[in-house]
Amino acid sequence: MDMPKNGEFAHIGKSVVIKGELSGSEDLYIDGTVKGTIQLQGNNLVIGPNGHVHADINAKGVEIQGKLEGNIRASDCAELRKSAVILGDITTQRIAIEDGAYFKGKVDVQRELPKTKSASAAKTEPSVEAKTAMVGGTQVTKQ
Repeated sequence: MDMPKNGEFAHIGKSVVIKGELSGSEDLYIDGTVKGTIQLQGNNLVIGPNGHVHADINAKGVEIQGKLEGNIRASDCAELRKSAVILGDITTQRIAIEDGAYFKGKVDVQRELPKTKSASAAKTEPSVEAKTAMVGGTQVTKQ
């Protein structure tokens, strides 16, 4: 996961300290200190090599190069670079951990069922209930 090339991301520099809830609708690069929660549904988060984050993270993609104490919920992927130090649990669909990264916690890799398969299965297998009754000596089946 690389930072977007179009410049559509926010940057928190080394000297910036944030305490509280951080949310947004654009990609975010943190090289400073953040304590609290980070909510970036549908967007990516990169914690740079100088980043110190003590927060639970909810984002589409998460790349850690610095230090994180908190849980990660990444709807797409989580990447732990060799300089990463993570204390917390990770829930994601895909994960990559480089040699040298320190990680203490548990990983829950979840699979998302393809939406087209479940929808087409419901259409191709209709549930039909047939009822049979005797009417005047003739057997009638009603569907």
